[in-house]
Amino acid sequence: RAGQRSRVNLGVLCLHGEGVPQDIAEAARLFRWAAEQGNVASQLYLGRLLLGVADAGRALPAAPGEAARFVAQAAQQTEDENSRLEALAKLSEYAHDPDVVKACCVG
Repeated sequence: RAGQRSRVNLGVLCLHGEGVPQDIAEAARLFRWAAEQGNVASQLYLGRLLLGVADAGRALPAAPGEAARFVAQAAQQTEDENSRLEALAKLSEYAHDPDVVKACCVG
């Protein structure tokens, strides 16, 4: 768990260019590692980046189906109601996208 938190924290620094050069791709790589380990915060950060939501003025190319998978995992895992509602609200914005529906609802 400490390794996950460290990568999420470093990802946030890379995302915003705080104390390190801004590097969206490196932030996404760090978030992806932690997200695949089940870290809810990184699943939400990565989901936002893959949905094309600009953080710090730039975002990754949109990949809504992949983003939906991480955001849906976060919504299912978190016990924090605010995080769950944030994840579900983000998914609902993309409910018209067939890739999002497939990633969330077809299993």
